[in-house]
Amino acid sequence: MLYYLFDYLENQYNLAGAGLFQYISFRSSVAFIMALAISTVFGKRIIDYLRSMQIGESVRDLGLEGQVQKQGTPTMGGLIIIGATLLPVLLLAKLDNIYIVILLITTLWMGTVGFIDDYIKVFKKDKAGLKGKFKVLGQVGLGVIVGGMLFFHPEVTMKEQLPTHQVERNTENGVPKLFGEAHKTVKTTMPFIKNNEFDYFKAISWLGEDYRSWAWLIFIPVVVFIVTAVSNGANLTDGIDGLAAGSSVIIVATLGVFAWVSGNIIFADYLDVMYIPNSGEMVIYISAFAGALVGFLWYNTFPAQVFMGDTGSLTIGGIIAVIAVATRKELLIPVLAGIFMIENLSVVLQVFYFKYTRKRYGEGRRIFKMAPLHHHYQKSGYHESKIVARFLIVGILLAAISVITLKLR
Repeated sequence: MLYYLFDYLENQYNLAGAGLFQYISFRSSVAFIMALAISTVFGKRIIDYLRSMQIGESVRDLGLEGQVQKQGTPTMGGLIIIGATLLPVLLLAKLDNIYIVILLITTLWMGTVGFIDDYIKVFKKDKAGLKGKFKVLGQVGLGVIVGGMLFFHPEVTMKEQLPTHQVERNTENGVPKLFGEAHKTVKTTMPFIKNNEFDYFKAISWLGEDYRSWAWLIFIPVVVFIVTAVSNGANLTDGIDGLAAGSSVIIVATLGVFAWVSGNIIFADYLDVMYIPNSGEMVIYISAFAGALVGFLWYNTFPAQVFMGDTGSLTIGGIIAVIAVATRKELLIPVLAGIFMIENLSVVLQVFYFKYTRKRYGEGRRIFKMAPLHHHYQKSGYHESKIVARFLIVGILLAAISVITLKLR
C-alpha cells in the first residue's frame, strides 16, 4: 500500500525521497526490519496471550531428555511468523504482482491448514490433530492452485539470452538487447548438467505437434509433489527448539539471492542464469519472511518460550516450496532443503524397514534409535542445542553448494 502511495506522491508532487520505494533493495530492507521488529516486539505479547489462554503444547513422553519440561509451552506461534510476514508485504510490495499474489495465497492456505490441525490438538484435546488425509488434501490443493497459476497465468514468463551474433544486431537506442522477448515456458534449473536447464515440455514431446499445451500434466504434479514433500519435511524438522526456524532462515535467504538474481536483467546476464520478469518483487516477501523467522527465533531457541506448531511449520514448508518453483529452482530443493529432506527420508526409511523386518522376521527392527533423525541424536546423548547448531552448519554448507551449482555445468 505504501508503494502505491509514494508512487502517487512522486508522480503528482515530485516528493523528495518518494522514489526510494521504486527500488526493491530499499523496500526489501525495510520489510526485513519491519518484520523483525513486529515478531520480536509483539511476539512476546502473543506468547503471553497464548499462555493466558492455556494454549500449550501437549507432549507425549518418548523418553527424550528435557521433553517433559516442555509440557505446557505455548504453541501456535506460527501466527507470529505469519502476521510479521504479511503486514510488511501488504505495506511495501506490489500487490498486483502475480508472484506476490501466489505467495499470499500460499501463506493463508497453509496457515489455515496448520491452524486447524493445532486447534484440534489444543482445544479438542486430540493429539493426532487433523487427519493425515486432510493435511495431504490441503497440500495437494495448494499444489494444484500454484501449479495452475504458474503454468497458465500470462504474466509468468521468462526471457532467454540471445546468442552473441544476435546481440550485436538487436539493439534498442544503441543499447545491446541481451535477452529475447518474454514468453511462456516451463524451463527450470537442473543442477550438475551441461546447460543447467531442463524443459518440462521435452518430457511430453512424443504427444505430437500440440504437445506444449499438455505440459501441465507434468508440471502441476511436480509442483504438488514438491509442496507436499517440503511442507511435510518442515513439519517433521520442527521437533527441537530452533531447528525448523533456523534451517528455514538459511534456505529462505538463499532463495532470496536466487530471486534477486533471476529478477534483475543485469545480474541474470552477468551470471548467465534465467531472467524471470517481475520475479524480483518476491525479494520483498522473502525479506519479510526471513525477518519474521529471525524474530521468532528470539523466543524459539533453547529453552523455547513458544513453539510454532503446524500453523508455522506447514506454512514455512509451503512458502519455501512455492518460492523454489517460482524462481525455477525446484530441482535444487533436495540440496538446498537437504535438512528437511533428510528428516523426511529418515522417517520413511524407519517405517519401511520396521514393517519389512516385522513381516520377514516376525519382529520389527529399526535403522535409527528414533525418527526423525534429530531424535536419533537425542537418544544418542547429544544435547538439543548441539544438534541444532550442527544441523545449521550442515544447512549453511548445503546452501553454499546450491549457489555453486548455478555455475557447475
